[in-house]
Amino acid sequence: MTETAARTPDLPNAWNPADDEAVLYQRWVSAGYFEADAASDKPPFSIVLPPPNVTGSLHMGHALNHTLMDAMSRRRRMQGYEVLWLPGMDHAGIATQNVVERELGKEGLSRHDLGRERFVERVWEWKAEYGGKILDQMKRLGDGVDWSRERFTMDENLSRAVQTMFKRLYDDGLVYRAERIINWCPRCMTALSDIEVDHSDDDGELVSIRYGEGDASIVVATTRAETMLGDTAVAVHPDDERYAHLVGTEVELPLTGRRIPIVADTHVDPEFGTGAVKVTPAHDPNDFEIGRRHDLPMPTIMDERGVITAHGPFEGMDRFEARPAIVAALREQGRIVSEKRPYVHAVGHCSRCDTVVEPRLSLQWWVKVEPLAKAAGDAVRDGRVKVHPPELAKRYFDWVDDMHDWTISRQLWWGHRIPVWYGPNGETVCVGPDEQPPTGEGWTQDPDVLDTWFSSGLWPMSTMGWPEETADLAKFYPTSVLSTGYDILFFWVARMMMLGLYGMRDNGPERAIPFEHIYLHGLIRDANGKKMSKSRGNVIDPLDWMDRFGADATRFTLARGANPGADMALAEEWAAGSRNFCTKLWNATRFALSNGATVATPVPEASELTEADRWILGRLSTVASEVDTLLEQFQFAKATNVLYHFTWDEFCDWYLELAKVQLSGDRADGTRAVLGHVLDVVLRLLHPFTPFITERLWTTLTGGESLVIAEWPVGEKWTRPSDPHADARIADVQKLVTEVRRFRSDQGLKPGQRVTTRLAGEGFDAIAGHEDSVRALARLNEPGDDFSVTASLEVSLSGGMATVEVDTSGAIDVAAERKRLEKDLAAAQKELKQTEGKLGNQSFLDKAPAEVVEKIRTRRDVAAADIERITARLDQLGS
Repeated sequence: MTETAARTPDLPNAWNPADDEAVLYQRWVSAGYFEADAASDKPPFSIVLPPPNVTGSLHMGHALNHTLMDAMSRRRRMQGYEVLWLPGMDHAGIATQNVVERELGKEGLSRHDLGRERFVERVWEWKAEYGGKILDQMKRLGDGVDWSRERFTMDENLSRAVQTMFKRLYDDGLVYRAERIINWCPRCMTALSDIEVDHSDDDGELVSIRYGEGDASIVVATTRAETMLGDTAVAVHPDDERYAHLVGTEVELPLTGRRIPIVADTHVDPEFGTGAVKVTPAHDPNDFEIGRRHDLPMPTIMDERGVITAHGPFEGMDRFEARPAIVAALREQGRIVSEKRPYVHAVGHCSRCDTVVEPRLSLQWWVKVEPLAKAAGDAVRDGRVKVHPPELAKRYFDWVDDMHDWTISRQLWWGHRIPVWYGPNGETVCVGPDEQPPTGEGWTQDPDVLDTWFSSGLWPMSTMGWPEETADLAKFYPTSVLSTGYDILFFWVARMMMLGLYGMRDNGPERAIPFEHIYLHGLIRDANGKKMSKSRGNVIDPLDWMDRFGADATRFTLARGANPGADMALAEEWAAGSRNFCTKLWNATRFALSNGATVATPVPEASELTEADRWILGRLSTVASEVDTLLEQFQFAKATNVLYHFTWDEFCDWYLELAKVQLSGDRADGTRAVLGHVLDVVLRLLHPFTPFITERLWTTLTGGESLVIAEWPVGEKWTRPSDPHADARIADVQKLVTEVRRFRSDQGLKPGQRVTTRLAGEGFDAIAGHEDSVRALARLNEPGDDFSVTASLEVSLSGGMATVEVDTSGAIDVAAERKRLEKDLAAAQKELKQTEGKLGNQSFLDKAPAEVVEKIRTRRDVAAADIERITARLDQLGS
């Protein structure tokens, strides 16, 4: 047996996170604990950090995901894996460009005043000075990332990967340029991806307009009257008999003098509105598809800023000025059939500037996703990639099985510029990273940049050196786990799957996947389950929590709520509870150190230990195994709850109290060894979630180098089988003490007040040897010659009935206690009368919901039991 004597306690009276967290983190980084070795022969475990925006700061969603990734990484490192957790940032095209443009605005400048080259230089300057503050905030949280491998999506090597991917897709016919309807932000002046559009229910108006005259007229409804200037048809369902006589005819478009056809199309829902819809192909995605099917003209009637360009009296008006003006003009002509306002409907807003998004026909670059999406779906269906929780796989399939082509061009200056050149005679040349672009008069590069999701879709492989077959790529790809919120399952996760499987396809199906497991956590909500937002004032700042409660308490709170795929309600009192848990752990370790706890491997033989020692060791083995299994299943909430209740309820509240008695007995050395061993294992198990406090306590307790590189405490070396006999005896002790404590409370005794008792009965005889522990835990004195029984309690234990006789004479103020009990009795009698009155009212029983009636029955039963208990106690007190 190897043994390390515990050090002299050098822990302060209380844990102050601010004193240790930064020092401990820097020590870990300086020691190189988080740096991965691609040449190691250890099994690999790798995670790439979902790259936060360079403009971003740590919010609770980050804090949750980072906590879980760090917990997975720390555990695997302790299990003997070569762990790579790779950090980095996303250049965040629109967000970053907007920030720098606002800074320029303060100087009275626009990006156009600087020109493209100088503007991009200014963005790099901003990034160097202000960008990436989230990385320092990650250190505060304790993220064990490999800082030597930090990446940025605009780094030279990652830019090379982006250009390579675009070129390969282009050469394979999977990238093309075409006019399609896209989300357009008139403020940011760029196309937007779906994830860059926030939808909200806004107040608007629904206007019904009559096109044409008499029997040949038709009524359509719209929330965007200004787009009627671009109508090129009216569509009805082919089976709608109301309009069968009109299909194939033309009708005059009001205000324009143009005549437009009435077409039949199955897209139209005959049950919605009038069953007829106006078709504006250049300003609505559904209308665009109708226009393509019927070969309709597609005139654009507003420019990039949302200003009307259609010839006529509305030309030059902003879209929102034109809307009421057009309705007024139609009303003058008697063409407004009805107006409904307010009319609440879903409206898309730019997620960066909150401008209402305009669907717009635009020439853009697109990825043909059908073959890529099929491969992404197959990888999950055939089990190469596993989704956790499994029920969210359906959402994934719903997306990839019905994915539309992806627009990847953005009308920005900050980002990866599209590597395509156009020649003076209509030539188009796509250039790879090792190729020279064409030169000569008339050649120009495409002005657009690529969607940020294109470069972040390459993140798992580009950060490891792809397209080169680097040592990192060979060792750590595919990554082990992708951890992210389910809200970007469709956008980021699907894109990584598509591009990873395509880019690594020559390496075989098993190596082409970007990750083996997709773990999806839920969203953070407030204590009432509402989404956090600045407008509601319910946003919780993780930096504030770390300042007030410490990083460990913040992390533990988040982990305890992390059920796979489920949203998490969060409240400040839970963080305070986690801080109290840390305090409990700190005090337990101080107690163990001050009482000479030792850390020995293995612990002493069972014959050298007490029943309490054997019980806690058996429970420890069970808990360690259970926690290990739960973490393999990504059940972080369940695992941390198991650890919480074992540490607080069983170890601190029971074993430490039992140990206080045993430390003065003849098996004290065994108890000291058990104290040290249990704390050693508990601190190791808790370390992935609460790294700072466990590091400080464990190094003090054991003298070891660091928990970061310590062994994970699961396996034969750490286990001690349960002892059923000891378990049963300690269970009896717990039951007896619990019942005595409850009895004491009923008798009006204060928690710390000692009282004289006599313990007897065959049940108590069956737990002989534990009388000192029972008396210590229940605050019971030995009886003297003047002992007089004033109350008694019988407790059924596994060995029979135990009797506890109590002498409360002199221990309580009888008059005050009688007064208190009489008050409680009156309240119970009033409650009984009220509940019986309701239950005796047949009209109430007939009308009230069943659950309400059941609650009242429960209240009646509780009141009746209280009356019986209080009456018995009053009888015991006498007069």
